[in-house]
Amino acid sequence: MKKVLLVILSLIFLCGCSNAQPINETTAQLFEESTKQEEYVKSVWITYYELSELIGNNSEQQFEKAVSEAYKELYSMGFNTVTVQVRAFADAFYNSDYFPLSKYCFGEQGGKMKYDVLKILCTQAQLNNIRLEAWINPYRVSFDNDIDKLCDDSPAKKWYSNKKTKSNVYVCDSGIYFNPASDDVKKLIVNGVREIVLNYNVSAIHFDDYFYPSTDKKTDSAEYKKYKKSGGKASLGDFRREKVSDMIKSVYKAIRDVNSSVSFGISPAANIKKDYEELYADVEAWAGDKGCCDYICPQIYFGFKNINQPFMFTVKKWIGITNKTLYVGLPLYKAGKKDEYAALKDKEAINEFKNNKNIIARQINYLAKLDDIKGFYVFSYSSLFDEKNSEEVANMLKAIQNTNPNLNHRS
Repeated sequence: MKKVLLVILSLIFLCGCSNAQPINETTAQLFEESTKQEEYVKSVWITYYELSELIGNNSEQQFEKAVSEAYKELYSMGFNTVTVQVRAFADAFYNSDYFPLSKYCFGEQGGKMKYDVLKILCTQAQLNNIRLEAWINPYRVSFDNDIDKLCDDSPAKKWYSNKKTKSNVYVCDSGIYFNPASDDVKKLIVNGVREIVLNYNVSAIHFDDYFYPSTDKKTDSAEYKKYKKSGGKASLGDFRREKVSDMIKSVYKAIRDVNSSVSFGISPAANIKKDYEELYADVEAWAGDKGCCDYICPQIYFGFKNINQPFMFTVKKWIGITNKTLYVGLPLYKAGKKDEYAALKDKEAINEFKNNKNIIARQINYLAKLDDIKGFYVFSYSSLFDEKNSEEVANMLKAIQNTNPNLNHRS
């Protein structure tokens, strides 16, 4: 499609200008960037545990068939993209030079790879007209805080066992994380992204909403002390935000250097203040700066009546700060459930997801009317097949199929 559009643009340019020269490589690249992901994106997130269920005890052929059938079903529902979590815990669902095999892949972290899961996901995506994004959690290592449970090939375990590199890893009650202030960690994340873009036919690299694991000063105390000793003046918060932003910019550059047709997207939490103050993610800067990412997809997991962040208000707030391509993450997982924290007090609970069967459909219809929104992502795959959600899903699918997939429906 892009090549066809480029040819058309070239002809128009040549015919309209008497002294015109053929479009050069730089112009072609700029045009490619302008047409990147021009289709209205309708994605579903497939988590690591959902992917693990698809793998099960399947042989390579059985998994290939299961993926093909899943893609066909999603396509028939109206989705054109899948965003699959292929590295959630510093271990991989693919052949990696930097990370061990995921324990959620074939049952053992660092075990034998029976077949390359991501390669099959990519091949079947092409065959079934589905765009595939590789979803990564850059800093999380494990929900368990026992370092000895990591396999010997884990980069976190190797670093933690060496006094000189121990500070690259942060262990706390909630689990094990890479230290975002570490240059070694940044290099590992960038290398890990680069190898995916080099070796797999993905349309995008997708980061989720987890950045600094804690506000605890111990997380990066060694790095911050070194920074201050060298004459650094920034507060701890600004230091941390700069470190995360530096990683984001480095990932973006690495992707651009390897394959400029691959997008880099970030799906932050919808609360911009919390992102900034607690996760040290300067999402407002990323949404505005040129060298950070191609798209932003805030997880606006709120109903229309949410007392703190009502859906339409929050969407418009993100539109106001973003000059990137903007998508919206939608909470199908909340269908039929009590909406925690939607009200100021529990006794004043707002149960619109529980009492209505068309919240997601209404959200999709609302987004389709906004020129600044270029698509949506639904969380998550298994929620599509939960019988308790059947009426909500049916209404959502009608809304999806009534949304023209091309952006030119707005002109």
